[in-house]
Amino acid sequence: MYNASMPKKSELPSTAKLVKSTILAAIAAVALLVTVVMPAEYGIDPTGVGLKKMGEIKVSLAQEAAKEEQAAGGGVNEQPVTKAVIAAVPEPLPAEPATNVRTDEMRVTLAPNEGTEIKVVMAKGKKVEYKWSTNGGRANFDVHGDSKELDIKYYGYSKGSGQKSEGALVAAFDGNHGWFWRNRTSETITVTLKTSGEYIDIIKNDPSFITLNMGFSAKKQNNPLSKAFIQNINLRAFCIRFYNHPHGTTQIKNI
Repeated sequence: MYNASMPKKSELPSTAKLVKSTILAAIAAVALLVTVVMPAEYGIDPTGVGLKKMGEIKVSLAQEAAKEEQAAGGGVNEQPVTKAVIAAVPEPLPAEPATNVRTDEMRVTLAPNEGTEIKVVMAKGKKVEYKWSTNGGRANFDVHGDSKELDIKYYGYSKGSGQKSEGALVAAFDGNHGWFWRNRTSETITVTLKTSGEYIDIIKNDPSFITLNMGFSAKKQNNPLSKAFIQNINLRAFCIRFYNHPHGTTQIKNI
């Protein structure tokens, strides 16, 4: 049944020869792996004498091929994930309390020896800036304040005589604060007052009562006896001030 004859036992390699051949083959395989396969396939050359350059080229080509395949749409296109940057929003600054600043301009015409006053209603510590002037002659003036609630009948700031004046008036208390003018010339004059500040209202007081320092009170317009009495008094020695007291009387202040 067999064409070839069985080898003799003496012709077969011994066990020692087989072991030796196996060891030599393994050493040769390891040497080829380290010096040829690893450098050529993976670009890894432990000995430094193999085909590392070829392996690096092969690895580079494989990476480029993978990138081209991904760019060509071989798989699912994935959008790059970008991190949202949240900008810090500064907190709004607290709003400053609004101030009620108003501006007014008023004119009064004064006949010779006639006087009148204009006042602004202000709270304590508030300020009004003012500027007044006449169209000709000098006028005696008295800057002052009063308050019914605080029972202050007269509080003086300044007084004098001139054709114009300007400055700032700071309220010393809650109440009325302003200017009294008297025309001491022989001609009619007009006083123009400009104000700007934190006041509630501005009022022009038209006096209707005269109270002399001896305690005599009478209607200026309607009582002929008072007119005759007043004509006998040197009015240049007095500046008649008017306040709305509960009994309808007023005060006289020298200017």
